[in-house]
Amino acid sequence: MAPQSGTEKPMFGYGSISCKAKSRWSWTMVGLRLLAFLATAAAAVVMLLNKQTKTFVIATVGTTPVNLTLTAKFQHTPAFVFFVVANGLASIHNLLMVMVDLFGSKVDYKGLRFAMIAILDMLNVALVSGGANAAAFMAELGKNGNSHARWDKICDRFGRFCDRGGGALIASFVALALMLIISVISIVKVLKSNK
Repeated sequence: MAPQSGTEKPMFGYGSISCKAKSRWSWTMVGLRLLAFLATAAAAVVMLLNKQTKTFVIATVGTTPVNLTLTAKFQHTPAFVFFVVANGLASIHNLLMVMVDLFGSKVDYKGLRFAMIAILDMLNVALVSGGANAAAFMAELGKNGNSHARWDKICDRFGRFCDRGGGALIASFVALALMLIISVISIVKVLKSNK
């Protein structure tokens, strides 16, 4: 005998949560995802546009200075390139998940949407964490150098480049914290839906 249409319990989903609570959680997630999108997009754009050119006097021949023009760009460091790619992908992910949060209930297949969102959120947390930590390592090296490897610091010469990179790192770590919160909420949704 088939269950009546009004009494069947969904396999996944919110189960016994009221419509008011569903709406509140949905708008909370949309807000958190928009903030995470803005933070990851800002981190990617600031680092992408990070460039500084300076001219240094490296020698003097008689009374004529010999100049050398150097440019610091994010492309010169693979860790910064990975940082831009990771934050760019995470911003696209957050924007797509906002669309799924707003319109995803129409295309939900047996409630698997919540499980897939939780998995994708965790993957993006790992991606942003890797990019931010790789860039933080290179920023530390640029700020203080490494006397054992005889790598000189560059932030004393390229101050604006380092300041902008630091701003991008702050935005990325804020995004990482927001994405951790989003990931926890996504996992809680999946766990509650299985009860």
